[in-house]
Amino acid sequence: MERPGATTMRGNPLTLIGPELKTGDAAPDFAVVDNGLKPVTLKDTGNHVRIISVVPSLDTPVCDAQTKRFNEEAAKLPDVDILTVSMDLPFAQKRWCGAFGVDKVKMLSDHREGSFGTAYGTLIKDMRIESRAIFVIDQNNRIKHVEYVKEVADFPNYEAALSAAKSAAAARA
Repeated sequence: MERPGATTMRGNPLTLIGPELKTGDAAPDFAVVDNGLKPVTLKDTGNHVRIISVVPSLDTPVCDAQTKRFNEEAAKLPDVDILTVSMDLPFAQKRWCGAFGVDKVKMLSDHREGSFGTAYGTLIKDMRIESRAIFVIDQNNRIKHVEYVKEVADFPNYEAALSAAKSAAAARA
């Protein structure tokens, strides 16, 4: 499924591949790799609340700031795991995390198959990178919050995602 014009870069429309997920949907499975090249699926991310922060590339200013922000927030959310997904190679993700002391967010690379991007509707067909998006998934693998950021260079609504994650974590307690 293609979604022409679903996102833009500097105002230019781009096509996203995959469905537009909605709050309440079941979280789709995916196959990515971690910094040690170990395969990771939805099941491997656990059965608790997760924020999945999707970024085009860690080597861009907005992605850099977004990932650092979620790393800071992770310390305040002991019942929530925060994952960052990008097309960056695992080696680049590991290097970037080391350079900036990012140690609370789990980095996942979708570079092999684009499995996450295709399943979550964030794969930019025109560039084969991820579009900026945020997903909050509860312990039952239901989507509690979703935001597809319309303009790739814009920041997501951090407060909405954090509020949804806190609410989902509180509901579990």
